[in-house]
Amino acid sequence: MKYLCLVYGEEDRISAMDDHECLACDASLRASGHCLASEALQPVATATTVRVRNGRLAVSDGPFAETKEALAGFYLIEARDLNEAIQIAARIPPAKIGCVEVRPIRPIREQPRSGTSPG
Repeated sequence: MKYLCLVYGEEDRISAMDDHECLACDASLRASGHCLASEALQPVATATTVRVRNGRLAVSDGPFAETKEALAGFYLIEARDLNEAIQIAARIPPAKIGCVEVRPIRPIREQPRSGTSPG
């Protein structure tokens, strides 16, 4: 089963981490076959938020939400179950100073659902 591990933390604390620790973790997860993709993100100051409402495009600088802990990166992993995914997430170095949100991937291509219009 696939899980997305979203890495959150305070930007100053995340940026102070040694990238080599994260790269070693990534290499280990890839070697074990657990990591399918991973990337670090640029600081939230570089974010652009896009919305479409009533057919109109609205673009704003900055992140979607102002929070103390920002999304810093992600790992797309393969795990037997949630318990294994949690164990893998615990190995991601920023978990020591921030948090890692573990979310199962919804297999949209294999099981698309029919939407209903709101309201």
